[in-house]
Amino acid sequence: MAEITLAVLGDPSEPTLKRLSELGPGIRIKAGRSAEELLPELAEAQVLFNWFGGKEQVEAIMAAAPRLEWIHARYAGLDRLLFPALIESPIPLTNGTGVFSQSLGEFVILGALYFAKLVPRMNQSKAARHWDMFDVNEISKQTMGIIGHGDIGRAAAWRAKALGMRVLALRRNPAPRPGDEHVDRVYATADLHTMLPECDYVVVTAPLTPETNHMISTAEFAAMKSSTVVMNVGRGPVIDEVALVTALQSGQIRGAAIDVFEVEPLPQESPLWTMENVLISFHTADHTKDWLDDAATFFIDQFARWRKGEPLKNLVDKKAGY
Repeated sequence: MAEITLAVLGDPSEPTLKRLSELGPGIRIKAGRSAEELLPELAEAQVLFNWFGGKEQVEAIMAAAPRLEWIHARYAGLDRLLFPALIESPIPLTNGTGVFSQSLGEFVILGALYFAKLVPRMNQSKAARHWDMFDVNEISKQTMGIIGHGDIGRAAAWRAKALGMRVLALRRNPAPRPGDEHVDRVYATADLHTMLPECDYVVVTAPLTPETNHMISTAEFAAMKSSTVVMNVGRGPVIDEVALVTALQSGQIRGAAIDVFEVEPLPQESPLWTMENVLISFHTADHTKDWLDDAATFFIDQFARWRKGEPLKNLVDKKAGY
């Protein structure tokens, strides 16, 4: 059997990459932080595992790798990777969709409970040693609307449904599919403004594409109830952050729980830092102790499928962007 050359765009000292030794015999592995570091092995490379590189490096690798048969991205979001040559190329692209979804689903439930049980007020009263008796909400009597009912959205939906919530979902194609058993109603994208007034929590899990950029902006916040909490565990620019700040400051919406932002790290001058009605995570809601190991495990399983000629999981529709 001919030797297979695997190019890994990533730091060769990354401990997790040592797990690639589990791929089996007959694999030549070359890791490098750039296309330049991967030369001259790229001439024979059949697989590219993009551990962390952006579109410029991947484009340079593709240009130098005429035998490339498959590209796998460690992460789920592809807005920083896709470029015209890759989109038009017949080379299949897969990603890490599903690997990190469960932890993000848990963050969504954290956000719901954080506001329903008035955790900020609890902490303030504790700090003041003030015996503060007040009413809280039961999330089992509330509605969660999920914008972008993909893998992350489904992870949030089944957790919300398990806690007795009414769950709504919005996606491009509202036709029935697996996962809908945890949803009370599915809306088409065009019906966004019909769904929003029903929601106590609006959870954004949509990928970033030209169509979803600033999908949630001034008009969408105006369509929400003043008691609505907005959460973003998808991609930062899907929410217009300026409009979000305005909606929070004016009381147009109740609060926000945010893991991803338009600019990362979040600039020091952002008003979000000091808002009491905002829960901030630092694009780390999926950073469990095993998150990198899980990403490596998924690739190793994918590689075994590719080597056997079996269908790959998570094939990306490159023109759609996810």
